[in-house]
Amino acid sequence: MCDQDHFDKDREEYESLGLVTRKQFGMMLGAGVAMMLPQVANAAAVTEADVNVMTPDGTADCYFVHPASGTAAGVLVWPDIFGLRPAFRQMGKRLAESGYSVLVVNPFYRKQKAPTADKGSATAIADLRPLAESLNETTHMTDAKAFIGWLDKQAAVAKNRKMGTQGYCMGGPMAFRTAAAMPDRVGAVGSFHGGGLVTTMPNSPHLQAATSKAQFLIAIAGNDDMRAPNDKVALKETFAKANLPAEIEVYTGSMHGWCPPDSGVYNEPLAEKAWSRLIVLYGKALA
Repeated sequence: MCDQDHFDKDREEYESLGLVTRKQFGMMLGAGVAMMLPQVANAAAVTEADVNVMTPDGTADCYFVHPASGTAAGVLVWPDIFGLRPAFRQMGKRLAESGYSVLVVNPFYRKQKAPTADKGSATAIADLRPLAESLNETTHMTDAKAFIGWLDKQAAVAKNRKMGTQGYCMGGPMAFRTAAAMPDRVGAVGSFHGGGLVTTMPNSPHLQAATSKAQFLIAIAGNDDMRAPNDKVALKETFAKANLPAEIEVYTGSMHGWCPPDSGVYNEPLAEKAWSRLIVLYGKALA
């Protein structure tokens, strides 16, 4: 699970720095409304829909968005602990406008349909912990196979191109395990302020990801690196040993959760840097 115990503390610290007031935070985020993301240059027209995906454990409610014509490489998006919400729909749509067929999932479908955080990213972590604790290595793997399998059945998804997957916070390990579960299908993985990527267990997500055939982009929050400075070393050594290309960077000045635009610690310049690196990765690995 993502290291979400620190999120509320990080948000309070962000407010104390004067970067956002609690009133502003509540107005912008209390209803799960995302701030506007920068527009995509030469954005493709897209088609979007709410869809249901059958898995071994039930029916997952998801958001699917893709270029309105032609086929495009598929991308599977794993949200953070706040789940499928307007911010991640916006992020998925932006990715589709960049030329990808994108499935954004509700990882908590076994327990509740989206929205699963009643106050968006302003929801207390304690209220969401039971949802996160309902997931594990097995659910990550079975869901990954079901979601990738669903994407492969869609006319908008190119069958002759590798797929990508990206995860945020607790979604980071899910993205890693997606690559491990579907090594011949997943060609690129992005993790943004991922939590629990490196553990001492033999089933640690980073060890499982090293069995894949993917290229990796791992964007680490500055304060996460301060709490676990050896994680980046383990990641670099593991992927180098596996001979897998991996761009691993600490985004100095960022706080855990800095990428989604509805986050209380959203850092637009650094979020845009991470996004631009993701587009570069996909451009190389999913061509």
